[in-house]
Order: sequence, then structure tokens, then C-alpha cells
Amino acid sequence: MTDARLRHGRASLAVSFFAQGMAFALLVTRIPAIQDRYGISDGLLPVFLAAVPILAGVGSVCTEQLIKRVRPSGVLRFAQPAVLLALLGAGAGDRMWQAALSLGAFGLSVGALDASMNMLGVSLQRTYGRSIMLGFHASYSLGGIGGASLAWVGAHWQLSLLVSYLPVVAVLLPVCLAASRWYVDGEPAGAAVEGAPGAKPVVFRLLLPLCLVMSFAYIGDSTVSNWSAKYLQDTLGSSEQLATVPYNVYMVTTLLGRAAGDFGVRRFGAVAVVRLGTVLAAAGFAVVAAAPGAWAGMAGFTLLGFGLCVIVPQTFAAAGRLFPDASDAAIARLNIFNYVGFLVGSPLVGALGDAWSYRGAMLVPMVLVLLTLVYARSFGSEAARYGGGHERPRTVDVG
Repeated sequence: MTDARLRHGRASLAVSFFAQGMAFALLVTRIPAIQDRYGISDGLLPVFLAAVPILAGVGSVCTEQLIKRVRPSGVLRFAQPAVLLALLGAGAGDRMWQAALSLGAFGLSVGALDASMNMLGVSLQRTYGRSIMLGFHASYSLGGIGGASLAWVGAHWQLSLLVSYLPVVAVLLPVCLAASRWYVDGEPAGAAVEGAPGAKPVVFRLLLPLCLVMSFAYIGDSTVSNWSAKYLQDTLGSSEQLATVPYNVYMVTTLLGRAAGDFGVRRFGAVAVVRLGTVLAAAGFAVVAAAPGAWAGMAGFTLLGFGLCVIVPQTFAAAGRLFPDASDAAIARLNIFNYVGFLVGSPLVGALGDAWSYRGAMLVPMVLVLLTLVYARSFGSEAARYGGGHERPRTVDVG
């Protein structure tokens, strides 16, 4: 495989991560508008919101089965348009069943999309022989910033959801379809799929530490995305306008940390980078919990972005190294715990905040994130090959 093909494969996958970040941000930041458009009650809204990650987990499980017959690039080629069309559907309807159908389709397809994107990312990293996963997730963060910004524009100008979503989908859909012809599937280190002769099967007991780390990271992430504004305004006494800033700062620092993170992994190794990220994230939660005012709280959320940003991409990469003969299956199973953390994090912090205090509630994700240090050695399996050493590129197929 030529270097040009690999570069095209890497660029096309970065486009996919970017589009997914933008689509997801456009959905989650306009939840109040979706609620108003469809007349979803406050009591029913949590059911809709919980259904999306649950169905995403189902989509990830289905992807594990699909890749036994179809390359991850084939799954991604269809999942990405499905996500964009489901987003458009969420903005186009006006009846409750239409909202349920669109959000259900979004959940199922986003699970397949997340799993297949990270499968391709891990296989490309193996082919390159050096860390590149953080760069893909940086593209996701950049898309998230763009999507959140467009959502702000739509809300500020009181644009309908359809008017907000249609131009984005009209641009991203053909771009993603064009980019998909350059997707590259790398071969696993050994056999092609789990269960093939000589393949090392995915043993959940061995994968469990990474699953826990994934859940802890997303509990932290969902705490920031769902509670940062309320915490700054209600607990730290900021203005309503200032309360919108922490999440934007968090997204920007996530982007910056991921943009530089691959260099850190190549220079110091994955274990060191994950440990540093864990300590920074825990320190960020501690600063947030103890902050005397809004600006100190902002500094805490800034630290959180720099810390949490490296953990998830390295968790996917570690699963690929741990099960090189069945990395796709390992990533599909690990991806489920992305949604577990998302489901647990926001209700957990909210319940503790109401029953105890929001300052105290911030200490719970801090402790959970710190537990990553216990499992940090799980990121070191074959770490030398991505910590500065070079691996001979493997044979790849263009999807």
C-alpha cells in the first residue's frame, strides 16, 4: 500500500470524525428546541434522552456481528449518512412518533458509526506503527465546536431546527460520501476476525479494566456537558452569560490536548500520557469543587479538558493492542461502555447534587477518574511500538 493511499485513508477518516462531532453537537445542544417542537413533557424527556445511548449500545453490538461479514469501512460508509439523515429527520417532523423514530435511528446508527470509526482508527494506527488516534479524536472535538457554534447561531436567530440542520446535512452528506471511497481497512496483527484459526479471542475479564476506564471518562465528560453551566451559575454565582463559557472552554482545551497528544504518546508512551491526563482531570474536578468563584471554576473546567481528552482515544488504542487478532470485536464491546458512562454520569451527579450538594457531587467523578491510575498499566500492552518505536507497516485493503 502506497504512502499516498494511507494519507488519503487517514484524511478521509478524520473527515468522518469531524462530521460525527458536528452532528452530535447539533443534536445535544438543541435538545430544548426539540422538546418544544414535539411537545415532549419534562417527565418524558429523560426517556427519549436515555433511549439514544441505549440504542447506540445496541448499534455497537450489532456492528460486532456485522464485521464478521462486512469490513468496518463498509459499516461506516452506510452508518455516517444514516446519522446525518436521522439528524435531519429530528428537525423535520412535528409529531411524537416522528421524534421517536428519528432519535431511535440516530441512536442505532451512531453506535455503529462510533464503533466502526474507531475500528478503522486503530487499524490505521497499527499500519502507521505510531500513535495517530488522538488526531482523529481532535477532529471530532473540532466538529463538536463547529456544531455547538452553529447551534448557538440557530438559537440566537430563532431558526427552526429544519433550517438549522438542512444546510449542514446538505454539505456534510456529499462530503462524507466522497471521502468514504478512500477509507482504508488494515488487517489485524494476526487472524482477520475473532474466532479465526489461531486468533486470540476477546476475553472480557482482560478487557474489563479498559471498559471501566471508558465509563469513568464518560462519566466525567457528561458531568461537564450537563452540569457545568448550572454549577457555575447556581453554585458559584456567575451570570447566565458567563455560565455558557465553561463547556466551550472545555471543548477547546479538549481539541488542543488531543492535537498535541499523539506527540506525547510517541515521546513518553501511552501509560505516562494516560496517567498525566488522569491526574489533570482529577485536579480539575478538585478545583471545581473547591472554587470560591466563577473564574476559579472556569480554571477547573479548563484542566478537565486537558486531562480527560487523552483517555478515551488511548483506551480504544489499548484495546486494539490487547487483542491484536480481534481488535474490531474488542473495540465494539468497549464502545458500549462509552454509553454506559454517558447514561450514568448525568443522573448520578444530579441526584447527589440534589440530595447533598453540587460541590460534593463533583468529588464523585473525581474519585472515579482517579481509579484510572489503578488500571493505567493496561495501556502498556505492546506500548513500545507506539511509544517512539516503529513497526513495519502491514498489508492493508482499501475500502
